[in-house]
Amino acid sequence: MIERYSRPQMANIWTLKNKFQRWLDVEIAACEAQSEMGRIPAAALQVIKSRAAFDVQRIDEIEKTTQHDVIAFLTSVAEKVGPEARFIHLGLTSSDVVDTAFSLVCMQATDLVLEEIDRLCAVLKKRALEFKSTPCMGRTHGVHAEPMTFGMKLALAYAEMGRSRQRLLDARQSIAVGKLSGAVGTYSNMDPEVENAVCRKLGLQILPISTQIIQRDRHAQLISALAILAGSLERLATEVRGLQKTECGEVEEPFGAGQKGSSAMPHKKNPIICERITGLARVLRGYALAAFENQSLWHERDISHSSTERVIFPDAFTSIDYMLAKMTWVIEGLVVYPQRMLENIDALGGLVFSGRLLVTLAEAGMTRDEAYAMVQRHAMEARKGGPTFKARVQGDMDIRRKLTPQILSSIFSLQDYIKHAPAIVERAVR
Repeated sequence: MIERYSRPQMANIWTLKNKFQRWLDVEIAACEAQSEMGRIPAAALQVIKSRAAFDVQRIDEIEKTTQHDVIAFLTSVAEKVGPEARFIHLGLTSSDVVDTAFSLVCMQATDLVLEEIDRLCAVLKKRALEFKSTPCMGRTHGVHAEPMTFGMKLALAYAEMGRSRQRLLDARQSIAVGKLSGAVGTYSNMDPEVENAVCRKLGLQILPISTQIIQRDRHAQLISALAILAGSLERLATEVRGLQKTECGEVEEPFGAGQKGSSAMPHKKNPIICERITGLARVLRGYALAAFENQSLWHERDISHSSTERVIFPDAFTSIDYMLAKMTWVIEGLVVYPQRMLENIDALGGLVFSGRLLVTLAEAGMTRDEAYAMVQRHAMEARKGGPTFKARVQGDMDIRRKLTPQILSSIFSLQDYIKHAPAIVERAVR
């Protein structure tokens, strides 16, 4: 991922240094297990543990000749260890190390994403409760529907983030596996107990069966969870963008001192962070497709997945980490205009209360079709101009014969309309 969209803590997880360190962790754990079984002398194990190290630049230099990164890594380690290095990688195949270590890296990265989800959820909860009773316009198809509260919008995002968190936890469990079963999964050069010991030491589950690799449905699940999370962030970002449009004007992204909105138009304040989140979500969806393509490999393995994963996993995790941090910043500093929200509710002269009028007339004895036709007629005439919907309804003698003045008044009561909203918000963020 380019530096612009990278944060240090996540970027460090996807460095070559961290990858090779996880490889070394697997190799050392395998040596320890085999030493306990008598296959590696205890003295040799002590030398390996005291001297084992690697040099990233040296690995790169060796790989230019070997064209094999694991062999280059092992050669670099052997240069540090000396003759006892003959016991490192004993009975293993490259994917035993690469895939097991990759699980460890994915777990590291997933844990960091989970922390960022928790931070965003805390901010969403705080602001949802802040605005749990703040009336705003609910919209369907981009058109005014019925009043709701702004806190409900934020509580909805909180609940959605909770589902993404659970999906990511499930995916983490699926990827927290290791395998040291050899070239085609038969343990031909390795005792299965070594795999058991290594996985226990590294906090991984043991696969009931594998080929030369860990099957890629697990990795597809993880990237899918990230892509769905990105889609949820995009949905929230799109909501902010929509509400920041000039003709709506209900919220604004934070706008810092000295910030410029446009090189040509000094008046501009644009939702650029939410637009950036929207764009990166498209990238994440593309990575999910690539992960799906990696599931089908030839026979017991090929390496067509390898080149893909070297790109999509670091990029996907680095992107989602950045997106979460930016969305947390947006929501925490979001500027909200409750008065503008009220003005937008009032803009159609009571049209948004048509649903309540329909239900009330039906309860008063009219058939639904009759009530719908009456309410719709007033609504469509009001949209053309002249008296407001509310004025037309209150002046309709047929309606007044059906409904008392008190009932008519309650139909157009905003507070009555949203009276359940605070409880809904509290339930959602509980």
